[in-house]
Amino acid sequence: MSSSRRVVVVANRLPVAWDEESGEWSPSPGGLVSALTPILQRTDGLWVGWSGVLEAGFDPFSHSGIRLVPVELDEDLYLSFYVGFCNGTLWPLYHDAVRAPEFHRHWWAPYREVNSRFADTTVSHIDSDDVVWVQDYQLQLAPAMIRERAKVHRIGFYLHIPFPPLELFAKLPWRQQVIEGLLGADVLSFQSRSSRTNFSVAARRLTEAEGTTRELRWQGRNVQLQVAPIGIDTSHFEQLGASDRVREHAAHIRSELDDPRSVILGVDRLDYTKGIDLRMRAIKTLFDRRPEMVGQVSFIQIAVPSRQDVAAYQRIRRDIEGMVGRINGDLAEVGRPPIHYLYRSFPTEELVGYYRAADVMLVTPLRDGMNLVSKEYVATRYDNTGALVLSEFAGAAEELNHALVVNPHDLDALADTLGRAVSMDPSEQSRRMKALRRTVTAKDVFWWADRCLQALGLES
Repeated sequence: MSSSRRVVVVANRLPVAWDEESGEWSPSPGGLVSALTPILQRTDGLWVGWSGVLEAGFDPFSHSGIRLVPVELDEDLYLSFYVGFCNGTLWPLYHDAVRAPEFHRHWWAPYREVNSRFADTTVSHIDSDDVVWVQDYQLQLAPAMIRERAKVHRIGFYLHIPFPPLELFAKLPWRQQVIEGLLGADVLSFQSRSSRTNFSVAARRLTEAEGTTRELRWQGRNVQLQVAPIGIDTSHFEQLGASDRVREHAAHIRSELDDPRSVILGVDRLDYTKGIDLRMRAIKTLFDRRPEMVGQVSFIQIAVPSRQDVAAYQRIRRDIEGMVGRINGDLAEVGRPPIHYLYRSFPTEELVGYYRAADVMLVTPLRDGMNLVSKEYVATRYDNTGALVLSEFAGAAEELNHALVVNPHDLDALADTLGRAVSMDPSEQSRRMKALRRTVTAKDVFWWADRCLQALGLES
């Protein structure tokens, strides 16, 4: 392995955001940026991505010791590529078709065009000794395009969302082009074993690739298939959870709720894949079955705004808020609603205050590549308290097997599990949480970066 080769990250977005008021760039939050920044700094690396500003015309620039290369998009291209093909076709298809995907030829051409634009921009800034690491479903054609246009040492690809079973993926009219685009990489990395298996089956069925779930042979090359579940900056969340400011904030949250016996928390981007509607119905079932819990148990749902300009997401918001109102109307005592719904995003420190205030973390997506909220909650439980209720359809369930794992579609079982969670004996809480914390600590975001980059022949 060598740490001297330059790493070139190719992602839909740059790791910085443009502030129009100040006219300055600021780092984007998140574990991916924090994990990759020191690696790119050390190798004099590049990050290729969209600036987030339409038709901005930004030139390449440096920020935090990293060379950033913007890819420009106009509004029409963005709407067809991102809002259309990425969010209207790929997102629902890859999430078990929870909502029906749409297949439009006039979306496919812009998707191919944007991938070509990213490939051209990357090729114009790389050398033959570089390692190129492409990120996520927006750029599945880019690995093959980069390989066709330039000599490069190694190409990797990481899929942050699930890869669907063949029966679903085969519905995509451009299925072969997508598979062949991905096979342009030397290493393909997935969040879970099931995603890796699904891809291997699809590649062998839909192309002339041969091999196993671990390695495929394609056009005279070996393509490694790797499972590398992404983690979080565990120590950062643990330190935040133990800080005086966060503990005071957590105490204030519970006081505002009139100090209930137990607090259940959900934190999700407002998306149909998150199962928030089913979760609400399970909460209602719990209170119907155990009316003594009304007033003693409070449920907080934080819904982070998402894709607010898309009509389908506006409908999701209306439906969820209507459901909250009906449940509270049926069950609330005067001044004490059982459900507290917060539609906004929170700074990380404030969010950790909610994690610390919660006795039970409820994470029940209908399908999720990983779900880092579950890991963040565990990381903040430095005292080994609390219980995690986790959907079996989240990638995290493959690792966090000491959680209370549930089928989010089974409302009766979910309600029963919630009842068990709020009544769990402290010794069982501690035993489960210690095991969860060992996993989250051992497999943090830096472990993840090591695993992916070592497969590409690099020391991180």
